[in-house]
Amino acid sequence: MARFRTRLALLGSAAALAAGAVVPAQFAGAHPAAAAEQQAWVALGDSYTAGVIRAAGDTFEVPRDGCDRTDRSYPQVIDRDLGGLFELTNVSCGAATIADVTDTPQNPIGRHLPPISEDPDYPFPAVPPQSEAVSADTDVITVGVGGNTLGFAEFLTKCAQLGGEHEGKGTPCKDALAAGVPARLKTVRKQYDRMLTVLHERAPKAKILAVGYPTVIPQDASKCNFGDLTQFGTIAQGDLAWLRTDVLEPLNKAIADSTGTQDSASFVDLYASSQGHSVCDDTKWVEGFVTLPDQLSVVHPNARGHRNAADHVEEAMLNTLS
Repeated sequence: MARFRTRLALLGSAAALAAGAVVPAQFAGAHPAAAAEQQAWVALGDSYTAGVIRAAGDTFEVPRDGCDRTDRSYPQVIDRDLGGLFELTNVSCGAATIADVTDTPQNPIGRHLPPISEDPDYPFPAVPPQSEAVSADTDVITVGVGGNTLGFAEFLTKCAQLGGEHEGKGTPCKDALAAGVPARLKTVRKQYDRMLTVLHERAPKAKILAVGYPTVIPQDASKCNFGDLTQFGTIAQGDLAWLRTDVLEPLNKAIADSTGTQDSASFVDLYASSQGHSVCDDTKWVEGFVTLPDQLSVVHPNARGHRNAADHVEEAMLNTLS
C-alpha cells in the first residue's frame, strides 16, 4: 500500500504540472479537472458500490432517484482522490442485479423496506439499465454486482428466521437452502459473462475492473453473538460458517472466474484485505443488521469499508494508465 500511495502522489504531481502548463493565468485556481485530459470513468454496481446506508455517508443527489448513492461510497472517495485524472459518471444503484446493469430498467427502492422502514419519497421512477451510461468514449468501467442476483439478502432473511426458530442451534438454513446454491451460482456466472460481453461491446477500448465483495463473515463464526442485531441477529453460527464458505466465497470466485475469461477485464479482490474487519470484528468495515442507535444497515460496508475498496480500486485504475 505504501508503494501505491507513493505512485498516487507522483501521478498527482505530474497531473498538476501538466495542468499548470496549459491553463491560462486567470484560471490557475480552477479545479485540475477543468485543465487536465481526463479518462472517462463509469461506475456501475449494486448497494456495495452505491453506499446506501448512513454509515457510508449522506445521499447527495437532489432530487433523489432512489438509488441512494452516498458521499463516502468508494466511487465518490476515488473521485475526490483522482478527480484530476478520471471523470466520474456514477450510476450504481442499491438493490441492482446483474440484469439491471446489463439491460433491464430498475425500479429503485431507496430506503423503503416495510414494515421496518418507509421511504417518504417512494415510489421512484424506473432508472435505465446501467450499461446505457457506457459508450465508445468510456476509458474505464468499474462494476461491483452479483450479490442480489445470487439472492444474498434472501439468505440473510431466511437464515435469521430459521435460526430464531431453532434458537441458534445446528445449521437449519444450510439444511433448507444448500441444495439450491449451485444453480444460483451458475446463474450468476452466466449473467456475469454476458454483462462483461455487453460492456465490452459498448466500450471496446475500456478497461473493465470487476470489483469483488469484502469479508462479511469472520473465519471464526464463534465471534458472532447470537441475537445481536448489530451483527447477524438470530442467524446460527453454523449457518454463518456455511454462508461464508459455500455462498460468499464462491460468489467472489464466480466473479473472478468470469473476469478471467475477458481480455479487457480484471478482478479487484477486496476479500483478502478486509480479513479481520467483518461484521463481528471489533474494527468492522461492514455493518450488521442495525447500526446503533437506530439505523437499518442490513449488512453493508461502512465508510471504512469503502475507503479500503477505494484504495484497491484506485490502484487498479492507475494501472490502466500505464
